[in-house]
Amino acid sequence: MRLDELQCGRYVHDSKPLSQFGPGVWELRESYDKSAYRLMCVLALEKGIYVLHVFLKKSKHGIGLPRTDAALIASRLKTAQRLDREN
Repeated sequence: MRLDELQCGRYVHDSKPLSQFGPGVWELRESYDKSAYRLMCVLALEKGIYVLHVFLKKSKHGIGLPRTDAALIASRLKTAQRLDREN
């Protein structure tokens, strides 16, 4: 539901653009059972939404994205961009 709202251009509570990866990459934040979850997706491609990464946020402080997660998102974004260009 929240992905659909983002795709339709609507504001989604607890979401933010991840400009470090370029336009159209968004983070959805969700809390459940005292845990924080993150979903990174790209909306700026033609064929649809590509979910790049989902993880349980482990750090209790700080807002930065761990380097390993950032590298994985960047790699998957390149793959999504390539797949989106293919017929």
